[in-house]
Amino acid sequence: MAGEKILIVEDEEDVMELIRYNLAKEGLHCDAVYNGQDALKKAQVMLPDLVLLDLMLPGVDGLEVCKRLKSSPQTEHIPIVMVTAKSDESDIVTGLELGADDYITKPFSPKVLVARVRAVLRRKITDIPKKNTIVKIHDIQIDPGRHKVLVKDKAVELTSSEFNMLYFLAARPGWVFTRYQIVDAIHGADYPVTDRSIDVQIVGLRKKLGPTGKYVETVRGIGYRFKDTP
Repeated sequence: MAGEKILIVEDEEDVMELIRYNLAKEGLHCDAVYNGQDALKKAQVMLPDLVLLDLMLPGVDGLEVCKRLKSSPQTEHIPIVMVTAKSDESDIVTGLELGADDYITKPFSPKVLVARVRAVLRRKITDIPKKNTIVKIHDIQIDPGRHKVLVKDKAVELTSSEFNMLYFLAARPGWVFTRYQIVDAIHGADYPVTDRSIDVQIVGLRKKLGPTGKYVETVRGIGYRFKDTP
């Protein structure tokens, strides 16, 4: 990770300087703005590799910035990491549903910040396997063509929903998804199922996966992700 352009959107100067200092040590090129309106203008010109976006901003807030960036063909591909207070779970959910890639809560460890940024920069949309690509991760092999799952070379029988859920999460390790995003991904938009039914299916999926079910992680107040490290 070196040379990528990061746009920091943060209205607290001391926090912004802390972020800039730690990312610069990793060889990243950082520009910073202090409000949402300037962030929208800067992103269009700079086309950064990642936007680190505070949600509590004067004028145009972070959620609106996220929405506008993700709705513009010029900037929709740019990853966004939200920076938010721990109490703002509803804003985190909204941000993820608007298209943000990850989040970090204040106060944060500089090491955690760098790790999150590094992880998101590694995630290019082209790295997501195509629909029929076999996914191999953590002793799990998922073959969508044959609708087959192997855990340590032993077949695991899953329902169609469980299979689609596992494939969706495992193909994007480390990504956090809300329950509604998972419903839309495996059933399609407007499917008549409650988000809490996802919790029930996750419990069943983990049970069938045995010890490897631990890789399907609950992100409290947000949703689920597939762990990207052993």
